[in-house]
Amino acid sequence: MNRAHALDHAAIAVGDLAAASAQWQGLGFALTPVAIHTDGAGVPTGTGNRCAMLGQGYIELISVVDPARPSRTLAGFIARYEGAHILSLTVNDTHQAQIRLAKAGIEAPLAATSRQTDAGEARFERVPIVSGVPRLQLIHHLTPELVWRAEDLEHPNRAAVLEEVLISAQDPAEMGALLCRVAGRPLRPDPAGGYVISLPQGSIRILSSDAMARLLPDMPSLPLPCIAGVVVRTSDANRAVTAHNIGRPVDGGRLAFASGTAVLFRPGGG
Repeated sequence: MNRAHALDHAAIAVGDLAAASAQWQGLGFALTPVAIHTDGAGVPTGTGNRCAMLGQGYIELISVVDPARPSRTLAGFIARYEGAHILSLTVNDTHQAQIRLAKAGIEAPLAATSRQTDAGEARFERVPIVSGVPRLQLIHHLTPELVWRAEDLEHPNRAAVLEEVLISAQDPAEMGALLCRVAGRPLRPDPAGGYVISLPQGSIRILSSDAMARLLPDMPSLPLPCIAGVVVRTSDANRAVTAHNIGRPVDGGRLAFASGTAVLFRPGGG
């Protein structure tokens, strides 16, 4: 199966990982310890992350952690804005996905990546579409048991699922067509004013700036196109986020912001 079947993660580029971590912890997320990224040969790349791991998907805070090894990619992201820049979708076969993309006119390299965890080396295969904005990639986890661990899935805000990634674009049809080719999934109209791609786990909504402003009131102005935010479903009907006064009530849940990224907590469970 080389079509995307899940939202894997949204990655948020930040200049100060400690400060960004404090913001996300303030929204009730429990973050994993700092993990150092390495390339396919096991050499540190200079970047690292902390993640809010969910039962489905996760949110990644990524930053340069070794100033002696700066990242031109991250520097470019942050120069544009600090916030969400990378959307990763899960596939079961990156080699076949790469072939599918080539047939769709999208040339993308196959890359091996890893990061150290306190339980071992988590390894991934990726197919990054490096020319797109926002950055899109397909990913296959070779060691999912080292990424999704039970002790990392409990959050004070009761976050459970990365349900939607929200993309704002001047031309939602053009952006949607690209995402359709990358995901290998059909594009459908979104009643809010744009398009949606539904995956077996999660969905991508591509909306006009006006539609996004209605969905995410007080959203900071960001250059388009951009990943404006994420929708996170909670397991307790939003009781924890309400009790801790996280965000504010809006249609569909409670809305908060951290690191230039909107987080819409949608009630689930009971």
